[in-house]
Amino acid sequence: MLKTLAELRSLYPYLQTGKIYFNHAACSPLSRPVLDKMNAFIAMRSESTIDDYPWILDTIQRTRVKIGELLNCDPRRVAFTDNTSNGLNILARGLQWKTRDEILLNSIEFPSNVYPFMNLQSEGVSIRFIPDSGGIVSAESIIQAVTPRTKLISLSFVQFLSGYRADLKLLGDFCRQHDIIFCVDGIQGLGAIQLDVTDCNISFLATGTQKWLMGDMGTGFIYISEELQQRVQPHYVGWLSVKDAWNLLDFRLTLKDTADVFQTGTLNSLGIFALNGALETFELTGAENRERMILDNTGYFLEKLTAKGFNTVLHGVRRENLSGIVTIRTGNGQQLFDNLSARNIVCSLREGMIRFSPHYYNTREEIDCVVESMMEIQNSVR
Repeated sequence: MLKTLAELRSLYPYLQTGKIYFNHAACSPLSRPVLDKMNAFIAMRSESTIDDYPWILDTIQRTRVKIGELLNCDPRRVAFTDNTSNGLNILARGLQWKTRDEILLNSIEFPSNVYPFMNLQSEGVSIRFIPDSGGIVSAESIIQAVTPRTKLISLSFVQFLSGYRADLKLLGDFCRQHDIIFCVDGIQGLGAIQLDVTDCNISFLATGTQKWLMGDMGTGFIYISEELQQRVQPHYVGWLSVKDAWNLLDFRLTLKDTADVFQTGTLNSLGIFALNGALETFELTGAENRERMILDNTGYFLEKLTAKGFNTVLHGVRRENLSGIVTIRTGNGQQLFDNLSARNIVCSLREGMIRFSPHYYNTREEIDCVVESMMEIQNSVR
C-alpha cells in the first residue's frame, strides 16, 4: 500500500505537464506501471523472443483472475473483448427472441447500451425507454415500468452524463425474482466504485478499460453468469471457441462452457498487459479506499460548485447514488469549455453541459483551482 497521496500521484507522468485532468469518464492517462507492462510486451515483440506465447497466456490468465476479484466472480465467467458495444452485442445476438419480447432501456443511456438492442427491432422485439427525471433514472422507476413481456433490462452502472448511480442490488434482486435478464454497462463505474456482480444478481456485464479502469483503448471484457450462458448461443465462433482448440485438424465444434467461448481468436494482448498493470496499480490503495477517495472528491466538488452558484445536476443526491462524475448545466457550455481548456483544465462538453470526472489521485487543491477558474471565466464574460 502507498502511504501518501504524493506517492500515488508520482505514478502519473502527465502531472508533470501542469494539466488538471478531470476527464476520466472519457479516457484516463496511463500510469508508470501500465507503461512498464506495455513496454515489456513491446520489447518482447520487437527485441527478444518475438512470440513468447506462454508468457502472454499467463498474463491473460492472471488478468482474468484480477477481474474476477474486481467483480467478485469466478474468473471462468470473464471473457475479453475489444469494447463495450461488441460485448453487449454478444448478449443481444446470442439470445432467442420472440415477437413482442420487451427490453427496457432509458432516455439518457449512452448509445453503446442502446443500439445493440434497438437492432433487434427487426426481429419483432419491443424497445421501451424509461424517461429520466433531471438526469436520474432510478431502479424504482425501472421496476415500475416492467410488464409481463419484459425479458431484459439493460442499465449503466453509472449514467455517463449526470453521474447518477442507480441501486443495482435492488434492481438485480427484482430481476432475479421475476426471471428477467439483468444487463449492466459497467464502463462509467468499474475502477471507481465497487461492484459485486453476484450479490447484485447481474446476469451480464460489458465494459471497456480506458476510462475509470485506467487501461488502454480497444480492450474490454464481459461477465456472463453460468445460468445465462446456457441460454446464449455464440453468434460468432472461432478456433479458440472450442474445447480442444490445439487439436488443430480434428474439426469438432464442441464449444467451451466457460465465458472464453466468446474469445474467438487472437486477443489484444498489449491492451490486456496494460489492464494488468492498471489493476496492479489499484492494489496499491485497495478498492474500498479508492472508492472513498473518489466519492470524497465528488462530494467536495459538488459542495464548492453549489456554493458558487453553479447548477450541478446531482446537487442534494445521496452519497450512495454518486460516482466520480460531476456535471453542471450552463447556458454557455462551449465558451466555458474552451476557456477551461485554455487554462490546461481538461474536462468534457456533453449535450451542452460541462462534465468533470476526477479520479482517486486528484486533489482538493485541484478542485479548488477548477472552481476558482470557472468563477473567473464566468465573471469575465458577463
